[in-house]
Amino acid sequence: MTLAYNAILPEIVIFGGAVLVLLVDLFRRVAQSEARNSTVLSYLSLAVVAVSAILTFTAAADGRTVMFQTSAVADTLTAAIRLVVLVTTALVLLIGSRYVPSFTHQTGEYYTLLLICAGAMMTMAMAADLMMLFLALETFSLSLILLAGMFRENPHSTEASMKYFLLSAFASAFFVYGAALVYGATGTIALASLASSAALPSPLLFVGVALLLVGFGFKLSVAPFHMWTPDVYQGAPTTVTAFMSVGTKTAMLGALIRLFILALPETWANSTSILMILAVLTMTVGNLTALSQTSLKRMLGYSSIAHAGYLLAGLVPGTENAIDGALFYLFTYAFMNVGAFIIIIAIEQPIETDIERSQLRGAGQKAPWLAGFMALFLFSLSGIPPLAGFFGKFLLFRAIIEGGFLWLAIAMVLNSAISAYYYLRVIVAMYFRSGAKPLPVTQGTRGLYLGMVAAGVMVLVIGFFPSFWLQLLTR
Repeated sequence: MTLAYNAILPEIVIFGGAVLVLLVDLFRRVAQSEARNSTVLSYLSLAVVAVSAILTFTAAADGRTVMFQTSAVADTLTAAIRLVVLVTTALVLLIGSRYVPSFTHQTGEYYTLLLICAGAMMTMAMAADLMMLFLALETFSLSLILLAGMFRENPHSTEASMKYFLLSAFASAFFVYGAALVYGATGTIALASLASSAALPSPLLFVGVALLLVGFGFKLSVAPFHMWTPDVYQGAPTTVTAFMSVGTKTAMLGALIRLFILALPETWANSTSILMILAVLTMTVGNLTALSQTSLKRMLGYSSIAHAGYLLAGLVPGTENAIDGALFYLFTYAFMNVGAFIIIIAIEQPIETDIERSQLRGAGQKAPWLAGFMALFLFSLSGIPPLAGFFGKFLLFRAIIEGGFLWLAIAMVLNSAISAYYYLRVIVAMYFRSGAKPLPVTQGTRGLYLGMVAAGVMVLVIGFFPSFWLQLLTR
């Protein structure tokens, strides 16, 4: 059998780059300071991500679907997920060069784990059988467990790592058991064969699919499987939180689309009632709980739960427009959500890894650039036109309406209105409240400001030219 290595070249580069970063760190650690070593490793990791992105665009321009044996498939969906993961990774690498040494001396391990995690997330979307899907799931989960606990002097970081470990173990158990039942019902683990093998309804298949959905629900922070999200987001180092908030959703949504909508379309169509209930519950729980949060990381954690509900609602119709809308929304979400975490990194004290809303009082006068970009990202998360977040929600809303789920669309609009309250409350604190203490800006570096400007510009550019980016992701 011919091995089409061009199907997995971007992933090979990422995993190979992770090994290279670890080796470079091994030989430089003795001679260089931690800050300088972190900067070199950050640039090297960025170069690895850039090469992987070039290979992704090259493969996407070809327009062909390429298989690597029967385990991986490179197509339009794969290219879109790769792009979102690589964009998120690049932004996190930009802002982490000086920030990483503030919470760990193991900078080489940090960048290595980040690249391994990104490679596994990309693999989730290209997995063509249940075994490959599980291996990718475990690889990025174990990497995130270690990354979340890298701030060893902070008990909240250790707690975040332990909670994510325990909940990941539950999610993996549900996934493995569900995959075993699906195999028992269909006799195959290949996604391409599941549709024909699952044509006859079977109680075994129904239970297996239900368990798989529970496993996906944990990773996507879908209610009622969301309880780990705010604690882990608050306790983990903020760069890890930013990466996790977007990367995990991207990987799991890619796998969800490939496994259920493309491989098991009839099963997905028969589950719309359950999916709608989960989507409405998730967005409502996330938004209502975010209203009472004073910690910005916890607020964004519950906001992340709500956005998972929006994405799930947009996928309910199971149509091509639904998939396109979800991919576009993930792309916009990467810039506006990571951008908000960049502002938190610029202001937070390293020993705290979090800030309270009250700390932003008067930021409009004390740090106008930071406040302006924070307002931009929060407006976009609210879905205010003509920013990127508005068009992301519009595409999801359109797919829901076209699918005939009017009440689901109404629920999404009402929840977006609720979310605008707690986002705007932060903006009010920055511009219409005075703070007694000076605003601490301790983590400002060229990389951080470059990441902030890049994310802000993309939020505007995507908002003004949405059709170009939609075509880029879905053509």
